[in-house]
Order: sequence, then C-alpha cells, then structure tokens
Amino acid sequence: MLVLLPPSEGKAAGGSGAPLEPGSLSLPGLAAARAAVLEELVELCSGDELKAREVLGLSEGLRGEVAKNAGLRGAVARPAGEIYTGVLYDALGLAGLPAGARALAERSLLVFSGLWGAVRVTDRIPSYRCSMGVKLPGLGALGAYWRTPMASVLPEAAGDGLVLDLRSSAYASAWKPKGETAGRTATVRVLHAQIVDGVEKRSVVSHFNKATKGRLVRDLLLAGAVPATPGELVTALRDLGYAVEAQAPAKSAKSWSLDVVVTQIH
Repeated sequence: MLVLLPPSEGKAAGGSGAPLEPGSLSLPGLAAARAAVLEELVELCSGDELKAREVLGLSEGLRGEVAKNAGLRGAVARPAGEIYTGVLYDALGLAGLPAGARALAERSLLVFSGLWGAVRVTDRIPSYRCSMGVKLPGLGALGAYWRTPMASVLPEAAGDGLVLDLRSSAYASAWKPKGETAGRTATVRVLHAQIVDGVEKRSVVSHFNKATKGRLVRDLLLAGAVPATPGELVTALRDLGYAVEAQAPAKSAKSWSLDVVVTQIH
C-alpha cells in the first residue's frame, strides 16, 4: 500500500542535527529535478525579498520565510514526519504510533512537496516554504514541472499494491496514476452530511476534511491494515467504523472514488 499525502503549510522549525544531504532522500530518480528547484528557490530568496514574497505568495507577516528559504542548504534537517505539522499531521500523530504501526507508516506514506517532489516520512529535510502552486520564474508552475520526473519514478514506488490518494488538487496535479496503476488507486474525499429542513445536505469542509484523513490513515496503521485493492480498502474502512460510499471506475484504467461520510466534524 502506498498512501499519498499533501504536505502542510506549517512546518516545525529549530532542533539540532546535520544539514540536508540531497543524495540521502528516497526516490533518487527525482534527484536532478529536486536540485533544480532547490537552486532556483535559494537564488530567488537570496535576492529581492519583495519579488520572492510575490512569487511565493507570502504576506508581510511571513517575510521570515524568505530568509529561511535562502539558507536551506545549511539549515538543520529533520525527518519529514517531524517537519510537517498542521491538522492532518496532528490527527495522524506519527510520533505516538506504536512500533509496528510506525514501521508501516515509514513504508507506506509518501508526502508530496513543491520543493522535493515527494519524500518518505523518514527523509531528513529542512523546514521550507514552497507550495506546489508556486510558479518559479525559471522552471514555471511546479505542478506541471514535476509531472515528467514523477511519471518515471512513481509507478515503481507504487509497485503492484493499492495506492490511497489523499492529496489536495494542487498536489494531485503533479502525478496522476495511469493505466494499471490507476485501476489500483482510490481517491478519497470527506463529506459532512447534515439534515437541513428535513433534507440531507453534504459539503466538503477543508479543516475537518484534513483531520478525518489523518485519523483514517492512523486507524489503518494501528489496525495493521494493508489492503491490496480499492475493494479491500472499502472493507477495511467499514470494519473500522467509517461510512464509505465507493464508486468503481467504468474503465479499468481509471481510479476508484471513495466518499467518507461524517455527521460530526471535529
């Protein structure tokens, strides 16, 4: 099973340790693309701060992120599972997982990134600010930039098992499973169902969508669940108490769509 996660805008800073070693990162087929993005990002943030903030979409209050990016090559690196924070990662709670669930997380989780392409939670990276929606002056829109290297690397990472896609749309644009891999992929959205004037209405609520996805992955890890197909995933989630509505693709080379329906948001 390969679980595709978005990163978080918020990232942990500080700590101690050695700086980034690009050659140590997983998915070495992405190394050249990573080096190109890192070089341009550092160069951009080492120059005109106002231009860098404009390109990165940063407010005045986030100007410190520019200096942080400028110093990425010498910054302290920590496991990505410690760097990414925010709603999904708080709900996932990697640090509190027992050994078996933690080992499964290290094998299964892949976090997408505008800067690194994709990393395992054990990969040591520094805190940074560069979303997939950024358009760098030289490389262009990162979502489009990453498609070519991802297309040659991710199918091998997916292997012949289930791909559970929990990414947001910006990060999903960097790699779309195709062919036989797509048929083993399940994309998940979380819907909040409530009764309004006697009629059930459903909506996507961003904050709680992230929290539910984090809890969903945590529950799968704690259960030691390794479903091999989208159908097995549906069964596993229902066994864990989730209300799941599944739509199988009309064609074999298309992904499954899963709706996880919640009546309470927290």
